[in-house]
Amino acid sequence: MCGIAGIVALNAAAASPSREALMRMVGALAHRGPDEHGLYRDRRAGLAHARLSVVDLSSGQQPLADTGDTTWIVFNGEIFNYVELREKLIALGHRFRTRSDTEVALHAYRAWGEAAFERMNGQWAIAIWDSMAGRLVLSRDRFGICPLHFCEHAGRLYFASEVKAIFAADRTISRAFDPAGIDQTFTLWTVVPPQGVFQGINELEPGHVRTYQDGTVRERAFWRPSYPEISGARQGEFTGSCDEAVDRVRGALEAATALRMVRADVPVGCYLSGGLDSSLVAALGRRFAGERFQTFSLRFADAEYDETRFQRLVAEATGSEHHEVVVSRGDIAAIFPEVIHHTERPILRTAPAPLFLLSRLVRERGIKVVLTGEGADEMFAGYDLFREGKIRRFWGRQPASTRRSRLLERLYPYLTRSPVQQQAMARQFFGRNIQAHDAPGFAHDTRWHTTSAIKRLFSADMRAETERRDAVSELLARLPAEFPRWSPLAQDQYLEVQTLMSGYLLSSQGDRMLMAHSVEGRFPFLDDELVSLANSLPAAYKLRVLDEKHVLKRVAEPIVPSEIVTRKKQPFRAPNALCFVAGDAPEYVREALSETALREANIFDPKAVTRLLGKCQARTGDGDLSNADNMALVGVLSTQLLHRQFVASCPSATREYALSVDVDREHREERLHVA
Repeated sequence: MCGIAGIVALNAAAASPSREALMRMVGALAHRGPDEHGLYRDRRAGLAHARLSVVDLSSGQQPLADTGDTTWIVFNGEIFNYVELREKLIALGHRFRTRSDTEVALHAYRAWGEAAFERMNGQWAIAIWDSMAGRLVLSRDRFGICPLHFCEHAGRLYFASEVKAIFAADRTISRAFDPAGIDQTFTLWTVVPPQGVFQGINELEPGHVRTYQDGTVRERAFWRPSYPEISGARQGEFTGSCDEAVDRVRGALEAATALRMVRADVPVGCYLSGGLDSSLVAALGRRFAGERFQTFSLRFADAEYDETRFQRLVAEATGSEHHEVVVSRGDIAAIFPEVIHHTERPILRTAPAPLFLLSRLVRERGIKVVLTGEGADEMFAGYDLFREGKIRRFWGRQPASTRRSRLLERLYPYLTRSPVQQQAMARQFFGRNIQAHDAPGFAHDTRWHTTSAIKRLFSADMRAETERRDAVSELLARLPAEFPRWSPLAQDQYLEVQTLMSGYLLSSQGDRMLMAHSVEGRFPFLDDELVSLANSLPAAYKLRVLDEKHVLKRVAEPIVPSEIVTRKKQPFRAPNALCFVAGDAPEYVREALSETALREANIFDPKAVTRLLGKCQARTGDGDLSNADNMALVGVLSTQLLHRQFVASCPSATREYALSVDVDREHREERLHVA
């Protein structure tokens, strides 16, 4: 993947975009694309691109124009079916000058307009500028794998892969937190596009296309998740047997993995967590890797989080060249400010930090592209949240039952302080709003309620701002009309995709940590055809009683070690608050949580944070911190670091470039090359 940016004058009074502003934008994105850098400018628009060369290494430079040099594109991502689309376009009379998927995306738009995005199977953020029509088109892939932010300021539109590039373009753009974005983060774990963390800077929604022309803005969804309706004929539901579903899923996953292995002109490696999903992807990926296949794993100094035994088992079974990085609490603390610089949003867990170190290892081993198992839990119902929702709904139909509530004891076995350890505590914790078991968002209610408790730490001003909002109500108000007609599991899956997967797992843990070291992630489980198939499956094929990912386990049985297939689900976790409260904690922690820094940011109440910090420090010996305290401290610290990096300071380009400028008088096209 790459980094894209641009500036477009929205009215005649706005000045043309300056070369210097575009240079600052591309410089701020240098980590996303260190291989080549390009600029295009005309009287109204400027496009910038930082390239990570993966497909068509010799002639895939951007910005790229059509044959008439009137329509230009900057593109971040991959169109995995570009070969098939290219053949269709050639049959329609299109002629190509490169072998890149970028040119295919441009010609597809010229041929089919906005409907082109419905034909694409891939991950992308695209900007297309038609200089003759004065039209800008922005598009983002179905799940938001590739980021795309935009901001309207002083008669101009600024867009970029990362917020830091927008800030670098113009120092007069406001730098302040948006209370609505903070409220969403400390309720839902993430912002939900179009809402952003910073005032005036929005995110294009996944699966959307946004068009600017003649002073108007139009936006529409070209794709939304859909599921069979439980009433009537269950239109769209897979009607075959479970055995047939296993065969179909196996074939679709093999095809998705093959596409992501072979549609690259560089070697492709694989992340290996030791769980079912990455193990299955690694086993399939090995088939298409040629002689050398590299896998990469995280090890933890804390035994509670370590999965080394399972990782090595799969590496041995696949015959991969395996690499590991060991992560300690001190390692996480040392790199956390840099992690936040890349997430560009508060986070409630430190889990992105180890992944930052893992992507660095990948790059050091000469790999630009890795497969991961992300998306399997959301598509095939792998999380305890889905099992929890099913149990709570079952219990809610007979709330006086003690036998039904005992099923909760099967949840969260991997947590040191699990909410199911004591029956009385579990009944109180999971019994909240049990009478509303048919309500939208019911399965997520316990998570959202627990996370919202962090807002007790807000300053008086922030409380006043956020008390006027209800992040959950706002989210539920945007649900599609057909949502009530889906199965309860489908409802839970939809909300998980719209919130945690897109906004956190694919962003803070995904794209941002990968691209921090110029590594592209590819996600076979988010293949368009596989997703459509998974969404069509009956709920019982995915969650059979309380057996999560039932179909996927059966797909894995012939090719993945049985010990992996039968092990209990253990989601990826890392040490949290304890990384920052030991006696040897970095100085930045004390500075960020000082009364002075807290009052300056004015997001949190200094006295409340001091009490929280003291409570955490008092438990460093036994390490027995509650999940709520862990989230609270990490959330406060990450927000404070974000304020220092993006609000109190002025982000700018971090690399210097020597220019080799080729000026076309009509288009004033310019190319940048790394010094």
